[in-house]
Amino acid sequence: MTHHGPGTESPGRIPAGEDRWALVAVSGVLAFVAMLDMNIVNVALADIASGLHVSTATAQWAVLGYQLPVVALLLPVGRWLDGVGLRPAVLTATCGFGLCSALAAAAPWAAWLIVARLVQGAFAAVLFVLMPVLAVRSVRPEKRGRAMSVPATLGPLGAVAGPAVGGLLLDHFGWHAVFLVKIPFCVLALVVAWRVMPRDGGLRRPDRRSVADALLVGSGVAVLLLALTLASDRPVWLVLVLAAVPTLWWWLRGPGGRPVVGVLRATGLFRAHGAVLSLAAGFAAMHYVVALHLQRDNGVSATTTGLTVLAFPLGMGLAGQVGGRLADRYGPRPVAVTGAAVTATGLLLLVPLGDGWSPLEVAWRLALAGVGMGLNGGPTQALVMGAAPRDRTATVGSTMQLARTLGFTLGPALATAAWGLIGPGQGVRAGLALAATAACFAVPLLALPDRRRTAPVPENTTGAAPAAHN
Repeated sequence: MTHHGPGTESPGRIPAGEDRWALVAVSGVLAFVAMLDMNIVNVALADIASGLHVSTATAQWAVLGYQLPVVALLLPVGRWLDGVGLRPAVLTATCGFGLCSALAAAAPWAAWLIVARLVQGAFAAVLFVLMPVLAVRSVRPEKRGRAMSVPATLGPLGAVAGPAVGGLLLDHFGWHAVFLVKIPFCVLALVVAWRVMPRDGGLRRPDRRSVADALLVGSGVAVLLLALTLASDRPVWLVLVLAAVPTLWWWLRGPGGRPVVGVLRATGLFRAHGAVLSLAAGFAAMHYVVALHLQRDNGVSATTTGLTVLAFPLGMGLAGQVGGRLADRYGPRPVAVTGAAVTATGLLLLVPLGDGWSPLEVAWRLALAGVGMGLNGGPTQALVMGAAPRDRTATVGSTMQLARTLGFTLGPALATAAWGLIGPGQGVRAGLALAATAACFAVPLLALPDRRRTAPVPENTTGAAPAAHN
């Protein structure tokens, strides 16, 4: 971790003794909006298909068109953002995201909508990387846990709130409102960022090598995400993962991937990233199995199911800031480990329930798991971002967001595969056991820190401009 003396001040960083909580709030708003968009469109697919006179499979690209560039561009965007000013990046990405929302809402035909969503996904990839970077750079190190808890809590809350908010808008205003609802949040974030953020340089065009790296890693990660998404319906699609191996291996061994691996090795963050992925996979698998089993097998109404599952984000929201304060007082690692253990306990308690669930029995266990995630999220992000070199925070932020996003996608796919392999009799229990096992893995991964390498972080080898000290 890099510490600055009392008189130290560099462009784009807070002056000594100051905390800009307004910018932390901006990072939380952007986290909520970007994660909201990951799920809110799902409920409107049938109406989009009907309104634009296309098949449901074509309408599905309103979701995939957003998700694919988000995941595929995270790592290249992180490398690029380490060489540009933070303020213009936030303003440009937020403005582009909001504009694409308006274009998607105004789409007269499917091709228009899909292109708007693809471009919006590219801007969202920038926002996903910027969220932890903006939070960590807006406060002093001793307030980092509280700051990181804001986007770490509001992001997952946006993901969980997406279907409920989308359904409400769909019933009263139609599918166009599903895209328009994000614009006021973008305007608010733009106004605050414009007024509060210090000027810290400009943007630059990615060079040819950076573009080639983006295409290489983007194609590999896109194939990986597509395989995991399709595997939710047919597990055989997991075989497609093998097609992503050559391109990702080529990138990792090349000038684009070596600095990313080098910074993680030098800072000792591999286990922390594994914990982020494991907890995200456990959460996503649990959410998928519980919602499906309550409605399909137990005959619980959609409203009751929604209220039951809401116990998880409620517990998470209540514990989020508590976790941040504890991390600032006792250090992020012990609080992150405690949170992971509480989450694993809540998920483990779901496994013995059997088939005859009552919503109340499920709700308090989900609330316990949510409390654990709230305690874990901010401290884990503070642990990761606090260890990042000053000029590589965006790179580390991108790897962390990629781990979380892949976990969210991997969880339902693995739960579906376990359910199908075990059979309908014990499939629910197998899916929940898998979710609990994934959460349990996070505990030792966080408790046992990686050994930090003594070698320096590799220099920028992509031909990019020197990183701006933001």
